Amino acid sequence: MSLSDRIATLAARAWIAGLRALPPSRALETGARLGDVVRVAGVRRRVAEANLALAFPERDAAERGTILCAHYRELGRVSAEYARLASLVHAPGDEVVAEVQGLEHLIRARDQGRGAILLTGHFGNFELLGAWLGRTHPVSFVVKPLSNPGMERWIAAQRAAAGVECVQLGAGMRGAFAALRANRWVAMLADQDARRAGVFVPFMGRAASTPVGPATLALRSGAPIVMGFDRRLADGRHRLTIEPRLEIPDRDAPDAVLRLTAAHTARLEARVRESPEMWFWLHRRWKTSAP
Repeated sequence: MSLSDRIATLAARAWIAGLRALPPSRALETGARLGDVVRVAGVRRRVAEANLALAFPERDAAERGTILCAHYRELGRVSAEYARLASLVHAPGDEVVAEVQGLEHLIRARDQGRGAILLTGHFGNFELLGAWLGRTHPVSFVVKPLSNPGMERWIAAQRAAAGVECVQLGAGMRGAFAALRANRWVAMLADQDARRAGVFVPFMGRAASTPVGPATLALRSGAPIVMGFDRRLADGRHRLTIEPRLEIPDRDAPDAVLRLTAAHTARLEARVRESPEMWFWLHRRWKTSAP
């Protein structure tokens, strides 16, 4: 591990230890304040501002600025929750998650015995979404290892403590196929730029290169895609919403992957338009231009 990785890991663990020492409500407010500091410092702010201008050209700069301010604060709150993910997942009653809507869609998939692809985006606390649902039925996260091995070990330990199995992205998705055969729910993300490996589908009014992994996995395995989203409520707790499964097109159609990818991306867009502060604007989503 390089010196810079060691320093970053020590700094992160110091921040985490400080947050764990605080009551949950204080930790959330501290995280929100950190978000303010990061925004004022300009960390990826130009990228986020450009993304918001592309996505919401009909809104003026002041409206987009309000969204961005709320977004940085939400990122800070999520970072505060990462510090105690396992305790949040195992919290009693509705202390952390106020309500879960649509769980029957995943239960129906479980009862059919082919697993399900639990698909979401970088929207709200998506790790809490997957880990919380793991209280009902085993969940596997499809993950890409971080470049910092120290932080990778720490995050893996937090996921394990929250009861989540991790399978590695790549290698033909063998781990994901195995998890589906075991009737697990496989949690995936598919809302970042996929460069030339993706397919171009509409997102927020523009063509966006989008990963084909979830669609390919669904078409090859027969498992349904069920989308889920986390939304923070005014009191700091969460509402988890599970949507009806996506319709699977003709598996033999040449455009089946494209159509299914466009369908799940449209579902995400609807959520982003509804609660734009919840989505991750700091990534260059439209970096790859459509041919």
